[in-house]
Amino acid sequence: MPRTVERIESFLTYLTADKGYSPQTVSKYEACLLAFRAFFLEKDADWMWTDIDTDVVRAWVAHRHAQGIHPHTIHQGLSALRSFYRYLMRMNLATRNPAALVRNPKADKPLPTFLKQEEMNRLLDDTPFPDSFEGRRDHLLLLLLYWTGMRRAELVGLNVEDVNLRGGELKVTGKRNKQRILPFGPEVREAIESYLTERTVLVADDSDDCRPRSGALFVHRPSRPKTATYRRMTPEEVGSTVHHYLSLVTTQRKRSPHVLRHTFATVMLNNGADLEAVKELLGHESLQTTEIYTHTTFAELRKEYNKAHPRSQQKAGDTQ
Repeated sequence: MPRTVERIESFLTYLTADKGYSPQTVSKYEACLLAFRAFFLEKDADWMWTDIDTDVVRAWVAHRHAQGIHPHTIHQGLSALRSFYRYLMRMNLATRNPAALVRNPKADKPLPTFLKQEEMNRLLDDTPFPDSFEGRRDHLLLLLLYWTGMRRAELVGLNVEDVNLRGGELKVTGKRNKQRILPFGPEVREAIESYLTERTVLVADDSDDCRPRSGALFVHRPSRPKTATYRRMTPEEVGSTVHHYLSLVTTQRKRSPHVLRHTFATVMLNNGADLEAVKELLGHESLQTTEIYTHTTFAELRKEYNKAHPRSQQKAGDTQ
């Protein structure tokens, strides 16, 4: 194995074992580093990581920009490269970080997509969920995403033992294995009790992944063959489920679990929740990440203001 690849492999092991990064994040870092490696080896097949300078990194950024790659993706690549060189310096395998002084490309941050309150009411109150295990599971899945704002990966990772029905709390494991406690109300408690009752009956005791008292909370059984056992739901299955049900109440293009996370944050702020409290509930590292939802709520406020204020309506009529 070429030494340039060996360095990447050891770095990825460090991210997983020492830093506790998720498999998805590690995979993204690997893709970025392999792409950069391919780029500099095209320039000189004999180059090693220590031969790279700031100009090469800037050339890579310019190359990706010319390819039409989104600035956010380029930003991710630079972040991976900076982390990689910090690791090499810590291991005394490099003396400088050529990506440290390269600026991230500027990009407009799109406002989060979220559902309106009436759409959520139609989804949770008027949608006919099947009278079956899957129907109760899917209803609870949607309720939890909307009630707590948790990420899809956090929902997939939930175990039965993470649920505190008496206290109305969930223990969630977020990014970098950081845990937080999320509250839920009587509506969710009732849905959990109904779902767990049927789950206990259907799921076999000998399934390590789906043990009744401590296994995966959200489980799935393929329709074929009949002997197939229950297993933990995958992120893709959760995404497909959410997309299906959101399609029943909205025509917007984005219909992912993250839309329900955005909806949770937006409705909390619209109803007077403190920004710092919403930050903690969402598991954000920085308050700046949460502040984007204040832009969303202000955009809705401006829309309602322009619709309702008589002088605004008058001016709009004068221009027609």
